[in-house]
Amino acid sequence: MTLSEFPLIAPHDLMERIAEPDMVVLDGSWYLPTENRDPQREYRSQHVAGARFFDIDKISDPDSDLPHMLPKPDYFAKAVEQLGISNDSQVVVYDGKGLFSAARVWWMFRIFGHQWVSVLDGGLPAWLARGFPTSNQEPAITPGTFDVAFDSSNVATMQEILDNLETGESVILDARSAGRFTGTAPEPRPELRGGHMPGALSLPFTELLEDGRLKSVDDLRQVFERRGIVDDQKVITSCGSGVSAAVINLALLLCGFERQRLYDGSWTEWASVKDNPVVSQNP
Repeated sequence: MTLSEFPLIAPHDLMERIAEPDMVVLDGSWYLPTENRDPQREYRSQHVAGARFFDIDKISDPDSDLPHMLPKPDYFAKAVEQLGISNDSQVVVYDGKGLFSAARVWWMFRIFGHQWVSVLDGGLPAWLARGFPTSNQEPAITPGTFDVAFDSSNVATMQEILDNLETGESVILDARSAGRFTGTAPEPRPELRGGHMPGALSLPFTELLEDGRLKSVDDLRQVFERRGIVDDQKVITSCGSGVSAAVINLALLLCGFERQRLYDGSWTEWASVKDNPVVSQNP
């Protein structure tokens, strides 16, 4: 049995499969600058046995001034090959919070044409709670062979957000906290203005979670319905820098909403451009 395109895998299912030769487990942990956590140090201290570290900051566009933007396809291919990943690999990604940055890594693989990727439901906390094996040793890696099939149609640009202000074709869901959305709470990057894009709707990604895991599909659908996401509504997700927005994309896919994109530059790009309109309750 393959993982196929199932977006979630339970800890006990991964435990049963982890020794299979095509299985690659990735620690995709990343944290906000204000959290004062070092994901690489935490990985070296303890990770799912056999897992490799996927560095969101390094596997990104080196020519962009924005944080961890999508890299060029060949750059991504070379990076994941060094992690031992090939086109027939079954990839499972997790993070140290339960569900946060793992969704970004999942989204990246799908954007670059790899469908055999799942998120570990509940992440490292759920794995530890089951008493499953961990390690502080980095595994030996045999490089893989990875051919990219990049799908740019699922990535929204700033120009498309500007166009959407006129057309209203897509609903924009903002995954940041309610305080950051309204501008009443500071941004983790202090140089940025607070607030949100005109017409955007607030959907803190934490509203989709319960005990570090995604809520049931029925509960997720209710969350989306409250924001008018029904049938074949087009959606663009955004957040601070394109990480937590992917949690919404993962939840949307589980609920059967496929007309979705992620704004890769997100609030860091939007708020950095002085002419872009911002709605804020903070004068």
